[in-house]
Amino acid sequence: MLQKALDFLKEHYEVAFATCEGNLPKVRVFQIMKHDGTALYFATSAKKDVYKELKANPNVEILSVADKVSVRGAGKVFFDVADEVKQWIYNNNPVLPRLYTSYEKLEYFCLRLSKVDYYDLNPTPPVLLHFDLENETVAEGFVGERFEK
Repeated sequence: MLQKALDFLKEHYEVAFATCEGNLPKVRVFQIMKHDGTALYFATSAKKDVYKELKANPNVEILSVADKVSVRGAGKVFFDVADEVKQWIYNNNPVLPRLYTSYEKLEYFCLRLSKVDYYDLNPTPPVLLHFDLENETVAEGFVGERFEK
């Protein structure tokens, strides 16, 4: 079922991306540029606030929603992205070359997911799965008072 959540993120790659600015949350839309299992890759400019926020606090959450299904992921970002991955991201994204003259003008980072929540409100009862990847556990639950266990 974790694979179903990861596949959802591949299809719905525009995500709400939450960081912290000091002690305040800050959300913006990002595109997942590349997937490698539970590692998600992104790009930004070192001149943007989000880059400074990630350097100060690498803990983030993402959220993707479509058709009564949502996937939320949490983890830490790392800036140790291989040069060939950076080039692949730049060369395979139609927007980046329009905005930046070279792949070297961007900062690339990897979000290594440590937790994933999969919500599907379509069936009755709705499905809630929580994957704790660090502890290798899965919890199943339901949403709403009618479906609490």
